[in-house]
Amino acid sequence: MPKVDRRIMKTREAINNAFIQLMSERDFSKITINDISERANINRGTIYLHYTDKFDLLDKCMDEHFGHMLNFCTSTKTGEERLNIFHNLLPMFKYFEENYLLSSSMLSNKGISCFHDKMMRMSINGINELINMGKINQEYNNDVDIQFMASAFVGTVEWWIKNDMPHSPQFMAQQL
Repeated sequence: MPKVDRRIMKTREAINNAFIQLMSERDFSKITINDISERANINRGTIYLHYTDKFDLLDKCMDEHFGHMLNFCTSTKTGEERLNIFHNLLPMFKYFEENYLLSSSMLSNKGISCFHDKMMRMSINGINELINMGKINQEYNNDVDIQFMASAFVGTVEWWIKNDMPHSPQFMAQQL
């Protein structure tokens, strides 16, 4: 993977931060490229050098967010911890806690369900992986059970974030 110029990284970071701040203040449908460029203190055309439109920005922002979360979750576990579901969930809850503004903005923003959808796909993939590795009882390997577990997990995470994280990440991981 080629190294990205620092100026490009800083520009993308400014755009992403402005976008996330705006998402915490208003609905996605009301955010314009002009709003983002003003908040990021960059030229509107600069945004178009990096993203085709605000939908592309949203998609890439979520992909980056989930990519960071997966790296954060997998890089902090030892071999034995990978076999323990608590140790699989704890880093995820810690990541959401550390990135509360982004997570809460994405979940509370009316008009975008793609954050929820991506989280569901990630959960379904994770549950399938746990089943295949024997960490979850093999009898759950059918679509209805997997969908139920993923929906319960995502719903619980959404509740936790939308209610300003009333419990610690440790408590949430332990309960789930």
